[in-house]
Amino acid sequence: MSDIHYGDKIVQIGNQNSGKVQGPVTYGNVDQSVQRITPGFEALAEAVADAVRHLVTADVPGGVREDASELAAAVRAEVVRDEPDPGTLRRALATLRGYLAPIAIGTVAAGATAGGEETARALIERLSNVL
Repeated sequence: MSDIHYGDKIVQIGNQNSGKVQGPVTYGNVDQSVQRITPGFEALAEAVADAVRHLVTADVPGGVREDASELAAAVRAEVVRDEPDPGTLRRALATLRGYLAPIAIGTVAAGATAGGEETARALIERLSNVL
């Protein structure tokens, strides 16, 4: 769970709770980490993020969405390493392509996304060409 502070308001992300505090809000002990993507892997990270966003809006089983989110987290962890492992990334990309395939061929409804089949096909192509 993370908190976003707006003046005297705290919005907690993760469990949909929000609240207002009395008095000033202090910003001590803020744990913030910024990691840079290894040069040359930016397009891969963006393609993975786009694929997961598409899967979230598609009518796929919840387990697939969760697995795709976990896979995206693993890819993010890999692409910030000094020397990302190509084998790990290839396997992750293949898995994401597999999750998108039923959408691309129309066996799974594309959900709220207009043109979901075409989007899924385009994402599969991007994931095939980024590494």
